[in-house]
Amino acid sequence: MKIAIIGAGNVGGALATHWAEKGHKIYLGVRNTADFKGKELLNNPNTSAHPIAEAVQMAEVVLLATPAPAAVDIARSLGDTTGKIIIDAMNIVMGRGPQGYANTADAILDHTATRDVVKCFNTTGYNNMKNPVYGDTAIDMFVAGDSARGKAAAIQLAKDAGFAECYDIGGNDRFNLIEQFAWFWINLAMFQGQGREIGFKLLKR
Repeated sequence: MKIAIIGAGNVGGALATHWAEKGHKIYLGVRNTADFKGKELLNNPNTSAHPIAEAVQMAEVVLLATPAPAAVDIARSLGDTTGKIIIDAMNIVMGRGPQGYANTADAILDHTATRDVVKCFNTTGYNNMKNPVYGDTAIDMFVAGDSARGKAAAIQLAKDAGFAECYDIGGNDRFNLIEQFAWFWINLAMFQGQGREIGFKLLKR
């Protein structure tokens, strides 16, 4: 796939690394192509840096991995998103998010042309994006949204990043739920003292 990544920090950088290694074309959308966080990602020949709107235009899929308060401004900076899939990896944490919204995905939908917006890669820490394997078991990822195209892309990209499965938890009406699931991980890891090296796995019998 051709993937624009807006936000080349911990989460975006980890996913860019996995996806570039799998042969996907990665276009980092940055404000200053000469100086940006994650510049070392350009060491992979499948990765290049571009102004944000240019990266989006070249891509089929756009990953948003910026701080949640910037969601509206980032959505507006994307340019024409008609026909693009947007994967929202952001979370409102402790009330810090786009004003007037309970989750970032709804803010993105209100400020972009595409309807193919899904929420994924938001339910665990960046350390698990870098390495989702515990012993001989890979943890799972989760996705929400109405877009069948968006969910199919997110599920494939989750597996390409090393997650065992990516489970569909429902449509746009589950955006709040999947952000609450992220808060559940944050609560356990940070506030309940479990540490960052924890992850979720769905077991069946």
